[in-house]
Amino acid sequence: MVVYTGAETRAVLNTSHPHNKVGLLDLEINRLSKVLFLLTMGLSFVLIALKGFNGVWYIYLFRFALLFSYIIPIGLRVNLDMGKLAYSWMMMRDPQIPGTLVRTSTIPEELGRIQYIFTDKTGTLTQNEMTLKKLHTGKLAYTKETFPEIGEHLRRHDPTLHGGGGD
Repeated sequence: MVVYTGAETRAVLNTSHPHNKVGLLDLEINRLSKVLFLLTMGLSFVLIALKGFNGVWYIYLFRFALLFSYIIPIGLRVNLDMGKLAYSWMMMRDPQIPGTLVRTSTIPEELGRIQYIFTDKTGTLTQNEMTLKKLHTGKLAYTKETFPEIGEHLRRHDPTLHGGGGD
């Protein structure tokens, strides 16, 4: 009998490690902090080069980096987290959406970044009748009054279309 309990067994291969979910705002702030850190170190290095690399130059590099460290907004992260906390609390106490429970701070921050909403419904209450009331393509908005005009335009450019179009 051979028993193998290594990393290539089915039990180990089927387990997945949980992924950390990070919001886009956190990623942008991390990227900004890295850029500002590089700017701070570059500026410190430029000032050391202008002063000259004589003596213990690395102490001056540390001094300049410490002086320019105020360029990196550490308090920004704290303020944004406090704002996320306040926004989550307000969402949970909103009387228009009762029973809302916010379990993560990334969802409220991502609500402002919604670009597309696709909907589908099962038809349980409406007998599968969907009525198109408005079509917005990003730059133009079409309403019920402009649907016949759109249908005519489509029939002119695609001869395979036939029917009432837009009614």
